[in-house]
Amino acid sequence: MAPLRVLCIHGYRQNGSSFREKTGALRKLLKKQLELVYITAPLTVQTAATEAVSNQENNSVPAAGGGEEPRGWWFSDIQARSFSAQQQCEKSLGLDDSISAVREAVKTQGPFDGVLGFSQGAAFVAMLCSLQEQKLELEFNFRFAILVASFRSACEEHQKFYDAPLQIPSLHVFGLEDRVIPDSMSRDLLPCFQDPHVLIHPGGHFVPAAAAQRQMYQDFLKRFHCSKIVEKC
Repeated sequence: MAPLRVLCIHGYRQNGSSFREKTGALRKLLKKQLELVYITAPLTVQTAATEAVSNQENNSVPAAGGGEEPRGWWFSDIQARSFSAQQQCEKSLGLDDSISAVREAVKTQGPFDGVLGFSQGAAFVAMLCSLQEQKLELEFNFRFAILVASFRSACEEHQKFYDAPLQIPSLHVFGLEDRVIPDSMSRDLLPCFQDPHVLIHPGGHFVPAAAAQRQMYQDFLKRFHCSKIVEKC
């Protein structure tokens, strides 16, 4: 059984290399089910101005990995070029560039069966799924989404992504002890999906990959393996 190919979208102040490192346990847990492909956001984050956010977002571990700079998918504060999930704003900066980066990744590294995002990356995944369902990005053809520590953007110009419940099968993963994206913020995103599956873990701001979560991941992914086999036949 060939693994499902999944595009991985990192969190704010991470990059593709650091997110790959932080999801090593997940890759090991689901090595027979998934092939994870990592990309890096186009927006460079200013390190000195956001040091406190860095420590929170990355569980008090430095974000950068593999020589890459810390990156983000959009900035909620245009002047400071910074981001906070709680910050309300009328306009953001950089989202179009990030959508273009994903479009290019799908063209050059796809096709992908699904998409997985963490924190800001998971909020971005919800937007990508909305664009796909509105047929505004014809390159996108994700069959499922996994959103870890996700949230609904507080930016006014992003509310268009939440107009109608998304039909794409989704698994929403969040921790009861998450101090960066409280579980209440992740729960607020659930009504934006038609039939969301939920995996709650007792920990904080990270991608859980313990044996206790294996069955839930596998149960969610099983249908896509089955349909992939049928398609090949």
